[in-house]
Amino acid sequence: MKLAYKIALISSLFIVSCGGGSDDSPTPPTPKQVVPDPKATTLIFPGDNTECNEGVVIDALKSRVTFQWNVSEDTDSYEVNIRNISTNVSTTSTVSSEETAITIDRGTPYEWFIISKATGTSVTASSAKFKFYNQGPGIENYAPFPAEVVSPTKGADVTNSGGTVTLEWKGTDIDNDIAAYEVFFGITESPTDSLGTTSETNFDVAVTAGTIYYWSIVISDVEGNTSQSEVFEFKVSS
Repeated sequence: MKLAYKIALISSLFIVSCGGGSDDSPTPPTPKQVVPDPKATTLIFPGDNTECNEGVVIDALKSRVTFQWNVSEDTDSYEVNIRNISTNVSTTSTVSSEETAITIDRGTPYEWFIISKATGTSVTASSAKFKFYNQGPGIENYAPFPAEVVSPTKGADVTNSGGTVTLEWKGTDIDNDIAAYEVFFGITESPTDSLGTTSETNFDVAVTAGTIYYWSIVISDVEGNTSQSEVFEFKVSS
């Protein structure tokens, strides 16, 4: 009788020790929340290639302009980037709304764009870039905006084909009175050799394989105003 009791006791202990494991199962991990990437906004004001004649005049040198753009999806904040084209000095500020008032120089060309950002992700989205002139006292005719490169793009590696490369650029002027483009081209980082002027926005130049070339464009309008582009460079491969 004692033997039967011991067998029954051992059996019950074995069942208890093997049957209670379900309560100790690990908790499934919580799925990681995916943060959607922010989308690029579209700029509203100041418009592209325009004269900005709105804002609060502070004095003869400064005015306060309200920059505006559209709401972009999945965005928590906007980084406002403004570059003084004359001095090449850039400023940035971050806001959560779709407009902000900023004090800038009068009678000065600017470029601006917006970077959309979202909390929880390092991915950003950039808007298009707009250029404008902030209206100044007594200015009746504005200088053209500096030329923008089209081809070869800055730092490009160009295949030598026939010993020539076509330089292409874009010129804009809010007065729409561009008269000519002067092409500077050479192998020095600040080219001073003028290849002449043209009314077109392209120019063929002779090149040699294995050489780095530098070029820039000076735009003039009918009033005699001029603007100097930055220096662009490209390498010619064999």
